[in-house]
Amino acid sequence: MKVLGISGSLRQGSHNTALLRAAMELAPDGMTIEPFDLSPIPLYNDDVRLQGYPPDVERLRTRIRQADALLFVTPEYNRSVPGVLKNAIDWASRAPDQPFDGKPVAIMGASLSMLGSAFANHHLRQILVYLNAQMLNGPEVLVGSAAGKFDAQGRLTDDATRSFVAGHLSGLKKLALRLKA
Repeated sequence: MKVLGISGSLRQGSHNTALLRAAMELAPDGMTIEPFDLSPIPLYNDDVRLQGYPPDVERLRTRIRQADALLFVTPEYNRSVPGVLKNAIDWASRAPDQPFDGKPVAIMGASLSMLGSAFANHHLRQILVYLNAQMLNGPEVLVGSAAGKFDAQGRLTDDATRSFVAGHLSGLKKLALRLKA
């Protein structure tokens, strides 16, 4: 099973990108998570889209289509999803052939706050439900107080969180297999 992993952060030392790397390490047998870098995606402009998708956007759309499932790992900015993530979803989701339709999706997020990325998680779910993605429901992976759960190299060291992430990924695998059947 091939999962496309997307971090909603462009920051070099991002806890969310580190959480995505941890997910890649903790994926259950038979699942591989391939990361996608959003940094080359331009700002959405429908005038540009009408002339043809930029190559990096077409690559994102193709990778979403080819994936068996998606994993979003996102921080929370001002109680919502980061603009870079919303921008990429806006590009990828243009009708009539938007690739999120029916796609199994899981969401995780890390934050320095105690709430983790609860509001971003909620907003991202709203966006993806509108696009008819098939969401993995709870329990939600909201890594609060993230600074104390990763070491200086960005490795997730908190055993309870590692276990929780592994369980979430097993749930995504089960959802994807059930939807495929």
